[in-house]
Amino acid sequence: MGEAGLLASVRVLDLSAGDADAVGRILADLGADVCKIETPGGSPARRAAPTVAGASIGFALDNANKRCARLDPADDGDRRRLLELAAAADIVIDSGNPGGTAAFGTSCAELADRHPHLVTLSVTDFGLTGPRASWCGTDAVFYAMSSALSRTGPSTGTPVLPPPGVASATAAVQAAWAVLIAYFDRLRGGRGDFIDFSRFEAVVQALDPPYGSEGQAAVGLKQPAQLWRGRPRNQQIYPVFGCSDGHVRICLLSPRQWRGMRAWLGEPERFAGPEFDTIAARYAASAELNAAIGALFASQTMDSLVAQGQERGVPIAAVRTPGEALSAGHFRDVGAIAEAPLTPQARIAIPVGPFVVDGEHHGFRSPAQESGSSDAAWPQSAAPVPASTRPDAARPLEGLRILDLGVIVAGGELGRLFADLGAEVIKVESAAYPDGLRQSPPGQLMSRSWALTHRNEYSLGLDLRHPRGADLFARLVADADAVFANFKPGTLASLGFSYERLRELNPDIVLAESSAYGDRGPWSAQMGYGPLVRACTGITHLWTSPDAPPDAFFDATTIFPDHVVGRLTAIAALAALIRRDRQGCGAHVHISQAEAAINQLATRYVVESARAAGLPVADDDAVHAVCPCAGGDEWCVVSVRGPADRDALAAIMGATDLPADRASLIAAVGEWTATRDKNEVADLLQRRGVPAAPMQRAADVPADPQVVFRELFTEMVHPLLEKPIPAETAPARYRRIARAPLRPAPMAGEHTRDLCRRVLGLDDDRIDELIADGALFAYDTPQEG
Repeated sequence: MGEAGLLASVRVLDLSAGDADAVGRILADLGADVCKIETPGGSPARRAAPTVAGASIGFALDNANKRCARLDPADDGDRRRLLELAAAADIVIDSGNPGGTAAFGTSCAELADRHPHLVTLSVTDFGLTGPRASWCGTDAVFYAMSSALSRTGPSTGTPVLPPPGVASATAAVQAAWAVLIAYFDRLRGGRGDFIDFSRFEAVVQALDPPYGSEGQAAVGLKQPAQLWRGRPRNQQIYPVFGCSDGHVRICLLSPRQWRGMRAWLGEPERFAGPEFDTIAARYAASAELNAAIGALFASQTMDSLVAQGQERGVPIAAVRTPGEALSAGHFRDVGAIAEAPLTPQARIAIPVGPFVVDGEHHGFRSPAQESGSSDAAWPQSAAPVPASTRPDAARPLEGLRILDLGVIVAGGELGRLFADLGAEVIKVESAAYPDGLRQSPPGQLMSRSWALTHRNEYSLGLDLRHPRGADLFARLVADADAVFANFKPGTLASLGFSYERLRELNPDIVLAESSAYGDRGPWSAQMGYGPLVRACTGITHLWTSPDAPPDAFFDATTIFPDHVVGRLTAIAALAALIRRDRQGCGAHVHISQAEAAINQLATRYVVESARAAGLPVADDDAVHAVCPCAGGDEWCVVSVRGPADRDALAAIMGATDLPADRASLIAAVGEWTATRDKNEVADLLQRRGVPAAPMQRAADVPADPQVVFRELFTEMVHPLLEKPIPAETAPARYRRIARAPLRPAPMAGEHTRDLCRRVLGLDDDRIDELIADGALFAYDTPQEG
């Protein structure tokens, strides 16, 4: 396992108390020197369940690769030392309202005021300002308020919470992206920033955003005129079928994939019509079609079905448990799972981290230290704060040129993240192989998803398979900063643009890629989409309810982990650009969706590993109840984290005691909430310190009082859409960095002529010749067929 060193000279002072520990871990994985400060007695997170051999699994994972020092805020010398450490740091991370800095007589905002070079990140559940700034958040609360809960579970009955841990891990990734943007801006502009980061807002933006990229299947279905307020309708988009030894999932998107499935079925006449090449027609006939597929699969094994599907070009995956996924071999073969000393008493198989840089994993290197093991000091002299190289730049990434070959959600989101922050992102589009998000509902020229995913970008119509098109792309690479792609591994090389070839054209180029299973290992050649990744990694098995039947899975309508993968790839790419600017060398970063998924739920997978190894595990006994409320299909969530929440809840309910077992407790709370308004329940419980939240639908989120107060969304207007769309315009609430503009997403090839003139220096006659030859296409040129 190598050491990335992409952020080798970055100093991070980590004052978080659990909720933001994972942010510093991400930066540490990429080589930053992260010094965690604990007060006497150690961080409370060290005692948080679940535990293995008495040690907190979450703390051990989130604080790996850091130095742990101890300072006493009651000691005047230690208070001064803390301020000295902050003054010499590049980044300060704090969490809580008030945060850990308050004990030392300061705050992130004050530190940013005192030291203009410093980037400070304050992580709280709902932000430092607004009507709900004092609310307590849990993963269940964030799922409910972000609309994720309303889009998971059965079509009727109790909604199903996504697996605990996904929301917190998603917020950590978003926070790492937000703070790295501010640091990059400081490197170029000389000034730091203060970031008021809300975990709730991060989950709204980056888990399953109600106003963001959708999966290709969802885009391919006819969209209603208004946002759907009902419960999940599309559980059969990515259906799961029983077989002789478990379950498999298929993911039919393209006509070619459907034809492979139809041949597998024996070319039934009922499904022979050309209309079945469309997702919408197959979905309309899903009851009959899935019955036929289910009958074909029932007597066969998971492994046999996966092998047959791969041979026929049908995307398919086994639905594994987390334990089966960990023992499958792929993750160990590629170094994504490794035996490591998570604690002094426990050597366990753990996910090492999602980053692969220049062919090596860069993650877990050393376990979390004992409190006070390191000195509260920086081991080397501080690097000088650079003078501004772009005093007039309006946007943090202004001046970067990105060649974007990414498609669908993970690829599209990556380019958009850079474009929103000022990079010139050139979306390279193929007429023969259009991006799946280019599909649009009948009568519309552009889907909402495309408009949200590709705003602020430029579209270049170019055929990489055409020799002249490849020559033009090579010229673009020579002057670019980065190339983004998320093709199946080997595709970019087959087009003549392997990383080695890109480096020949531009030694400083950064290639940032993602794929379903990574670019090596037994699964790398398999076709993969997010639903199949969730199935084979155990996520689908976790995305259910203890009260559901054993074969009920409820993750069909989520896009996880695509949005997170886009951000992880962005973090790695930006870190590589930081190293390039310092050392003059490019990098190849690659993110596997499967590895990202297991790292999002690393605590759960370590619990599985520890149990398999026979180690003593103590589970988290928190109860997260989904409770009915007054009105039709209205719900709230209530989190009972421990005795304090239980006592407060009992007092509010007027009960002398609450049931000890989970099911009876949930029933009792549900009986109390059933006649009450969901918002009133949440307000009442939150005032007493009990985490609770109303279940919001996508249509409710823009009107949420906290969202409105903090201006999370801006109305985005696109000339091809009938109505404005709410769109988020910043990774977080910065003090100084401006919110993104909202230049409309382009039609395919809309900027071909302008880019060829401006970037490649071609005249109009040459451009017309290349269009006529098929090397280029432009939006103003009629297309064949």
